[in-house]
Amino acid sequence: MSSRLSERPRERGAGSAAGREPGRQRLHGAGLLAEKTAARPNPRQEESVKAKGASPGRTRAVSLTRGLLGVVVLLAVWEVAPRIGIVNDYFIPPFHVVAQTWWDMMRSGELEKHIRASVLRAALGFFAAIVIAIPLGAAIAWYRPVREFLQPILEVFRNTAALAILPVFTLIFGIGETSKVAIVLYACFFPILLATVTGVATVDPQLLRSAKVLGLSPVATFRKVVFPAAIPTIFTGIRISGAASILVLIAAEMIGANAGLGFYINYAQYNFLIPKMYAAIVTTSALGVLVNYALIALERRFSRWRP
Repeated sequence: MSSRLSERPRERGAGSAAGREPGRQRLHGAGLLAEKTAARPNPRQEESVKAKGASPGRTRAVSLTRGLLGVVVLLAVWEVAPRIGIVNDYFIPPFHVVAQTWWDMMRSGELEKHIRASVLRAALGFFAAIVIAIPLGAAIAWYRPVREFLQPILEVFRNTAALAILPVFTLIFGIGETSKVAIVLYACFFPILLATVTGVATVDPQLLRSAKVLGLSPVATFRKVVFPAAIPTIFTGIRISGAASILVLIAAEMIGANAGLGFYINYAQYNFLIPKMYAAIVTTSALGVLVNYALIALERRFSRWRP
């Protein structure tokens, strides 16, 4: 009797061990299934994680190197294509010919006076647009009666191309400097205005509630909370306008001017001065790039609080 009783715990132990074994297998199988089906980062995500560990200086150096490599490839294609006959070297001369022509024009002062004329016109129209558009855009976004009064008028002019209205400016202001500055102001005005309206109108409501809790007046709230929060969006419009100021001015100078890069491009084309024409075009592109990077640096200066 006692031997039978002693055998029963063993049987129960063996049975419980046998019962636990399928449970372990199920858990092991579930673990393998979870491991196989778990979401894994794609190669771009893994590269991004590795890039986060890199130093900012190294990241900027790599980005700059890649950008310079792209420019070098473009210039190499420009140099080689006319030499091997892919394009006519009279209409598209090799890059070294254009570069030598540009250097000779800068040394003689022939190109400098046209650069000075274009930069002055673009700067006057651009800064006038900033001075007018930012306060007006802030008023439109901040005060509903102003927005309801001005919105229909602004919509009409916003959808009118700057070059389409150039004859009107020429009739009103004549063919002198004023009409050129006015057309640049018109082209730069609306991107800055719309960016300001968007930036002020989309400020985080939590910031406004916090300013109200702190007891700030509407003027103080706008000056200390709303406007700083809207600066990144405003600078987006300013950067767009910076490029537009050069582009529109060149087109306006081609139509009617006696100095400026647009005038000189047209003059060189009509007189078959092809290398000089390309030298003026390259100068225009360089001015646009310089304006863009200057505005990026200025934006970083005014947005240091951003992470």
